Amino acid sequence: MKDTFVSDSIRYIGVDDTTIDLFESQYVVPNGVSYNSYVILDDQVAVMDTVDHRATEEWLGNLERELGGRTPDYLVVQHMEPDHAGSIQVLAEKYPQMKLVGNVKTFQMIRRFFTFDLTGREVVVKEGDTLSLGQHTLTFVMAPMVHWPEVMVSYESSEKVLFSADGFGKFGALSAEEEWADEARRYYINIVGKYGAQVQALLKKAAGLDIAMICPLHGPILKENLGYYLNLYDIWSSYRPETEGVFLAYASIHGNTAKGTAALKEMLEKRGVQVHMADVCRTNVAECVSRAFQYSKMVLCASSYDGGVFLPMEDFLHHLKAKTYQNRKVALVENGTWAPCAGKSMREILGTMKNVEICDKSVTICSAVKEDTLQQLEELADAVAAL
Repeated sequence: MKDTFVSDSIRYIGVDDTTIDLFESQYVVPNGVSYNSYVILDDQVAVMDTVDHRATEEWLGNLERELGGRTPDYLVVQHMEPDHAGSIQVLAEKYPQMKLVGNVKTFQMIRRFFTFDLTGREVVVKEGDTLSLGQHTLTFVMAPMVHWPEVMVSYESSEKVLFSADGFGKFGALSAEEEWADEARRYYINIVGKYGAQVQALLKKAAGLDIAMICPLHGPILKENLGYYLNLYDIWSSYRPETEGVFLAYASIHGNTAKGTAALKEMLEKRGVQVHMADVCRTNVAECVSRAFQYSKMVLCASSYDGGVFLPMEDFLHHLKAKTYQNRKVALVENGTWAPCAGKSMREILGTMKNVEICDKSVTICSAVKEDTLQQLEELADAVAAL
């Protein structure tokens, strides 16, 4: 179990969900996910967000244990997505004197999701407003479209804690022993990646805060080497490559395109290029999107199909477009027996993306990989290495 201790006054009350198969009904989470929630114990008590309805009962037990018979004075609602807001009504009905803290858009959404009476319970905050709990003071920072319009984060000044909503979160339960970066990247690119400009705006605000600890709504509490996490978020949200190298993605029907891709991988590695290869037919598309954003270059290898490109590759490219893939260099390999057309289709989709440079050199595999194909791939490897 990763460390969930925040401080003597700020307690972690979140829950691991290891039975969920798809996060947001689309992202594979083999190691589950955590729904993080916190409670600040001071002269007044503030609960920081709730959890998904899947975990309500366990979460309430955690909260009651930390309250020790006390009653919450406030529920701070930073994000209204159901994996964090799913237990709001249960808590509001359990503690009818508790006030709810949010911005104008927060309360618009609460009324859409829930049925309990908010009369006299709303504490509406805006940028820079504060809430004193005694020794602890929360300052609210608006973070619209990171990644919903009502999102805000909260900074507790006495202990220098940033409650960062979905920012700095990751897939994986806290009980999972895994590297932070890969699952945090996959989480960020696929969920927040479209909103890079808004994340950049939030990072600029955060730069003015003295932060000693980050408490996200998913994933571990971040306490050390915060510059590492902040730097990665700056890279991801400004659409700069994280790793100098090539993401080699292929979609092969009968295996011939796969053979050509494997040969190209060896050729690139002999030239000292770092390569990550994935079969987009069998690798979850969210993982492929994450890797495409990670690397500075990409080579797409795909079979022709029904007058276009093989559908798993087409699907991958449309996911890239949806996440605003940009500022990269791309090369193309197509395969076709009688009318190769995958290259044209891939080029057309890439042409709708911002600042994507397509290599002049491309390769057409005519059915199977032959000696002349290998020579063309060698020339492509030279061109990609030089990009």
